[in-house]
Amino acid sequence: MTRILQAANLTLLILFPIAWFAPLLRAGLLPLFGLSEISVISGLQSLWASDVILALLVTGFALFAPYLKTIGLALVHFGLLDGRTLPALNWLGKLAMADIFLIALYIVVAKGVGVGRIETAWGLYLFSACIIASLLISGLTPRRPANQD
Repeated sequence: MTRILQAANLTLLILFPIAWFAPLLRAGLLPLFGLSEISVISGLQSLWASDVILALLVTGFALFAPYLKTIGLALVHFGLLDGRTLPALNWLGKLAMADIFLIALYIVVAKGVGVGRIETAWGLYLFSACIIASLLISGLTPRRPANQD
């Protein structure tokens, strides 16, 4: 079981950056015009130009929290970090879930206003799956490795 958790967690180190560049949603002002694809990275680029504080917050939630958690879990899996750090790592995973909530809130508000058109894209599902997989992996990770007692 430990090998499966290790492999799944290391896979997230590859999947997270893909999810950051993948289209989260497609948005357009009017139905007649084409839709622009928005990814985590393109959204952050826009935020840095308009609202630095929000950009810092989203950068922490979307990039740093999940990736630091994944690296921390890898260190726990390979015995390089004490398993007692798992609660802190789980907390980082919950911060990453806040970013998914922000994206969902944006979609609901944009659809409610009805001025433009918005569609979810495959990157939103990939990013959500990565976060959920990370939460499951950390939940299944024992506090102490099986070979140490």
